[in-house]
Amino acid sequence: MNKFILTCLASAAISASAASAAEIRLDGFPDFNNHLDKVIPLFAETNPDISVTYQMNNHGDHHKKLTTNLATGSGAGDIVIVDIGFIGSFIDAGGFENLSDATYGADALADGFVDYAWSQGQGADGNQYAIPIDIGPGVMYYRRDVLEAAGLEVEDVITDWDSYIAYGEKLREMDVYLIADAADVASTIIRTTVQPGEGFFFDAEGNSLITSERFVKAFETAKRIRDAGLDGQIGAWTNEWYDGFKDGSVATQLSGAWLLGHLQNWMAPDTAGKWGVSNLPDGVYGSWGGSFLAIPRQAENKEAAWAFVEYLTNNPEAQLASLRNIGAFPVLKETYADPTFDEPIEFLAGQQARRLFAEIAEQVTAVSPQKGDLIAEDVVINGALLEVLNDDKDVMAALRDAERLVMRRVR
Repeated sequence: MNKFILTCLASAAISASAASAAEIRLDGFPDFNNHLDKVIPLFAETNPDISVTYQMNNHGDHHKKLTTNLATGSGAGDIVIVDIGFIGSFIDAGGFENLSDATYGADALADGFVDYAWSQGQGADGNQYAIPIDIGPGVMYYRRDVLEAAGLEVEDVITDWDSYIAYGEKLREMDVYLIADAADVASTIIRTTVQPGEGFFFDAEGNSLITSERFVKAFETAKRIRDAGLDGQIGAWTNEWYDGFKDGSVATQLSGAWLLGHLQNWMAPDTAGKWGVSNLPDGVYGSWGGSFLAIPRQAENKEAAWAFVEYLTNNPEAQLASLRNIGAFPVLKETYADPTFDEPIEFLAGQQARRLFAEIAEQVTAVSPQKGDLIAEDVVINGALLEVLNDDKDVMAALRDAERLVMRRVR
């Protein structure tokens, strides 16, 4: 009888434990799988009552699916990864939990994060709706062998945009392109010369900045490069783009720190030692990319979801593991004192590049995403800029036309 009672009690305990265990799903895109596969077991060691699974789609499909999930109020995971390019519009749509609420207390974490990334996860009401998990300090990757053949030092190249273009003119004589696509230079200027209180495309009152001097300079500088035949007119993420990195036919690339992981892991692993990294030209600071974690309002296990969000973003070891696993640059400032940042990077000929990345990260000015950013980027960068570069459309005419179209669509 006693044995029967003990058996029943044990069974009841197991059932209660199973019932109290939370199962959460995180929805995202590559390369997070290569990081999460390693850290989920570590999280489970201190959170045995929380089971985490990762559902991965490709980058574009993930955000399309999430748009539908948030609109219909169903189908999203308990946690979702959102790229910086989408975070503003998703927050405005109102489908995420307010993490500033006392239930979560996210505001208490703010001081530990890189300022500009933290502010990008806020809504217009000042509340936090998404927590940054990584950032992409903006840098210039350059081929050391090409620079040496040109007889220059990298400081000669990055003094300003004129010196950068002058390098391109020297490279033209060597049958090497300065950059794959001149449009990247325009995007860099647009994103790194934002004045205090401005957004990328709109001011604080929602007025367009598209015809401002910042955009004029960006378009004109890119056009100088294109007209001089200094860029390869090569689109990103194409086989031709990869080939330029492999064979040295492209001398520089303006990008986020994350490009290092791609170059050394799969884009151009055989070019180890031929690359270096520097600040951007003209003394500007900016960021390429970055990812955020948010909890949809429709999530079923919000408390467990928040525990995992905190672990991934506010735990130094988890942040450093992301750096080691997939080259994702940490957003938690205390990690920058870790010896990992002083390690020489073999792929970059022993350069201590992580230290440079950290210094840049702390210099980037905060720019909050705004409601119409995705529309404006599509019209201005993917439309008007290409008309200027490919069809020789007048810069001011292209910007005025783009501004009219953006304001009509945003309203």
